[in-house]
Amino acid sequence: MARADTHTRVVGWLKVALPLAALAILSTLFLVARRIDPEAALPYAEVDVQGLAREPRMTAPTYAGTTEDGSALTLSAAEARPAAEGAPVAAAGLRLALDTPDGARTEVLAGRAVMSDATREVILSGGVTVSTSSGYRLETAELAAKLDRTGLESRSPVTATGPVGDIRADRMVLSQDARTPGAYVLVFNGAVRLVYQPGG
Repeated sequence: MARADTHTRVVGWLKVALPLAALAILSTLFLVARRIDPEAALPYAEVDVQGLAREPRMTAPTYAGTTEDGSALTLSAAEARPAAEGAPVAAAGLRLALDTPDGARTEVLAGRAVMSDATREVILSGGVTVSTSSGYRLETAELAAKLDRTGLESRSPVTATGPVGDIRADRMVLSQDARTPGAYVLVFNGAVRLVYQPGG
């Protein structure tokens, strides 16, 4: 009988002591826990929503096609703004790759570009650099690239380095050779100055 009373008293004390102990542990956890800064808890991107609505743009757009004479043309940009009423498509950080049927490759880099559907050409500017698989590297301020046929034409003076040496010219044109079907030529026009490097 005494043993049963002892057991009952112990159970009664545990019913009170255990919840109190649990409450003490929880209180300690809340007191010790690091405070959370609600503003830092949810990181978010700073986006100018009004600016995007006012000037919509595309990130990393790519255009690929084939010209009438069979060249593969690829255009990619870091960013482009779609055409607005009366304004052409504008792009920044543009890269143009032109692969002609004769196996040659020409790559063009430019800081800015404007694409015109009316003239079917892209006007590149902002530090234009042209590299050809034949070993030429050209720099000019502005360059026009045709979209419907193979054609690159500088609209400002050109400086170039190539297998024959250093070249300065008023203009440069890369186009299909009218006398040899399937062949393409790079021609320097205007006041052309060549510094020949034998064995270059």
